[in-house]
Amino acid sequence: MGYNDQGHCPMLVDNKCSIYEDRPRTCRSYDCRVFAATGIPVDPQAQPDIAQRVRAWAFQYESEESRDEHRAVKAAAAFLQKNSDLFPQGTLPTQPAQLAALALRIYRLFSDPAAKSSDAAIAQAIMAAGIGSTSR
Repeated sequence: MGYNDQGHCPMLVDNKCSIYEDRPRTCRSYDCRVFAATGIPVDPQAQPDIAQRVRAWAFQYESEESRDEHRAVKAAAAFLQKNSDLFPQGTLPTQPAQLAALALRIYRLFSDPAAKSSDAAIAQAIMAAGIGSTSR
């Protein structure tokens, strides 16, 4: 649906969703916490409300395992942002939300800090799993 001049959803009326009961699937499944969880930035000029919410998120961990999983999610996102040149052109998402979602799908590749693989090998593993495609 896009955004209006202030970066807001055009269906936002009086700070409430005017079509909440009939909102599209994208709105039903969109969760801005994905940006905070992955560390993938939101453009504060284009989406100021989302950027503000992302800055407000603070994570609490029930266990060291939960903390380690979050570290792996952030490592996956950082890898995708830093190493986009290792993927064939057009295979990685260009939109921040899609890139964050991909990081959530691949984070297990980064959950063992003792496993040392080259960046190229990690990119190949991502591609071999079929999850480096924007069509997914």
